[in-house]
Amino acid sequence: MNWITNYVRPRINSIFSRREVPENLWSKCDNCGTMLFHRELKDNLNVCTNCDHHMAITPRDRFHALFDGGIFTEVEVPEPVADPLTFKDQKKYPDRMKAAQKKTGERDAMLVAEGEIGRTPIVAAGQDFSFMGGSMGMYVGNAIIAGVERAVETKRPFILFSAAGGARMQEGILSLMQMPRTTVALQMLKEAGLPYIVVLTHPTTGGVTASYAMLGDVQIAEPNALIGFAGARVIEQTIREKLPEGFQRAEYLLDHGMLDRVTKRTEMREELITIVRMLMGLSPAIKGDLPAPEKASEDAPGEEKTEAASE
Repeated sequence: MNWITNYVRPRINSIFSRREVPENLWSKCDNCGTMLFHRELKDNLNVCTNCDHHMAITPRDRFHALFDGGIFTEVEVPEPVADPLTFKDQKKYPDRMKAAQKKTGERDAMLVAEGEIGRTPIVAAGQDFSFMGGSMGMYVGNAIIAGVERAVETKRPFILFSAAGGARMQEGILSLMQMPRTTVALQMLKEAGLPYIVVLTHPTTGGVTASYAMLGDVQIAEPNALIGFAGARVIEQTIREKLPEGFQRAEYLLDHGMLDRVTKRTEMREELITIVRMLMGLSPAIKGDLPAPEKASEDAPGEEKTEAASE
């Protein structure tokens, strides 16, 4: 042991070694390329603080921001048959499901929950595009039906956040059958006189758009969300015409009457509170978390203070 070993070598190592920084501390905006600190991005609900680009968000994170105090209760969804067609492509269907469950931490592509927004009870369902592209399978159909039944049972509005690439090919015709199943379920809401609000997020396409995603009493979309049935390239090849700029984007659909609103994610909670209370015939929500002020007494303020002091 000498001064080279004890001093020089550690000094050289400290100069040239690089301190490792966790990769998940920063995220890059898909639209403008700005590097965003993960806490700042999460606090802004995965919306870029530089260009307002709406990035993907999981239903669980969305519900934490939507419900009062981030408190909600999950609605139980019946588990369907695991692999009804014994489907296999490059991987077996059960293997794909296990990989998606491990990646997302969720059972399937839809989460159903109940709670309060602005002290107004609701039932909500959210699709997770990170789970096999949010594809609509039997579980998604069961989830919507379970959410609707819970809404009817408790007389609550039903809000659905859609995000999907369409039907799940691994379940074949059984996946397509979820289109009429969910349509019949939503008729139960209509007969019960309960509001059904759809928030279309990026992307919402295929059989989802052709069924429950376009049946809402109120249709809202997030900015620049891709919404449509077939892809733009397929449509152009079919009609042999060039499509307009921004075709199938939320703003284009709003201008052509297919949507009622285009609302930023950071403003969505207040928008939904207002709409839900209006449709339910309730008074406007009170801002803040304090009870409504009591009706002023007819006595003079000075007399009230005097009596209170004497007591």
